[in-house]
Amino acid sequence: MASLKIPELVPSAAEDSQQLRKAFVGLGTDEARIIQILGHRNAEQRRLIRETYEATYQKDLLKDLDGEISGDFQRVVTLWTMSPAERDACLANEAIKRLPGSNCIIMEIACTRCSVDLFKVRQTYQARYKKSLEEDVADHSTGDFRKLLVSLVTTLRYEGEEVNTTLASNEAKILHEKISDKAYSDEELIRILSVRSIAQLHATFNQYNDKFGNAINKDLRANPKDQYLTLLRSAIKCLTEPEKYFEKVLRLSMKRLGTDEESLTRVVATRAEVDMELIKEKYYKRNSVTLASAISVDTSGDYERMLLALIGHGNL
Repeated sequence: MASLKIPELVPSAAEDSQQLRKAFVGLGTDEARIIQILGHRNAEQRRLIRETYEATYQKDLLKDLDGEISGDFQRVVTLWTMSPAERDACLANEAIKRLPGSNCIIMEIACTRCSVDLFKVRQTYQARYKKSLEEDVADHSTGDFRKLLVSLVTTLRYEGEEVNTTLASNEAKILHEKISDKAYSDEELIRILSVRSIAQLHATFNQYNDKFGNAINKDLRANPKDQYLTLLRSAIKCLTEPEKYFEKVLRLSMKRLGTDEESLTRVVATRAEVDMELIKEKYYKRNSVTLASAISVDTSGDYERMLLALIGHGNL
């Protein structure tokens, strides 16, 4: 099944609001109309639709959606309709309640959002849940996981492309020393991963590989069953090759017996407007099948149609 296309002429927020209201009233819900509208609008358009809908009908669009649709379809539509910061705050709060089993979700948000976006997530989280994100992470995690996750969610990185090669060389040595000593939660190691810019980390990891003959993540495979080391490797992957990390999450969500709809929904909803085209390329290269084909095999109905609409959003 082909991905749904974004219409060249997008109706106004007032028209979209009216059409969504029509989808809710009468006998039965018009799910196709919901997909046609919300599945083909970018973040700013969705924000205007929500504002216009509330101003026109004195109703919260998210609550109306929750009352009209259900299941995995409702989940992906709701997450997608939220603002990015609101969505991440919601995902983080859900993940915190399930720690340590959902460490990876906190890590994803901390490592794959730019500093400005992460700051917005923290602001939204505090406004919505009346506690700071870092406070909740600290309260619900322990030990090495707490040290790493709190550091990742609280640090604002420099976003520029400038690189200090001397610093990269020195910090590659520090990382190698800590890893050789199995000091995987050492403050210096966590500090480097948490504060350095993405460009600087790329330089440091390249120096690590050149000096010591192994990629840093290979040296962090000392104990493949160690959940902290798994999280540490995932953080490095998210910081340096997020599209490769998310391709793996998608692949595993559909590879096992039974689909992991939670992971599939999360990745599609959070990456559709960011790097989905790169993820799709990685997915095809790794699996010799398109992401759209894999989704069609593993899902069905309105949920499938909404996912396919979203992965076609490469030009949003």
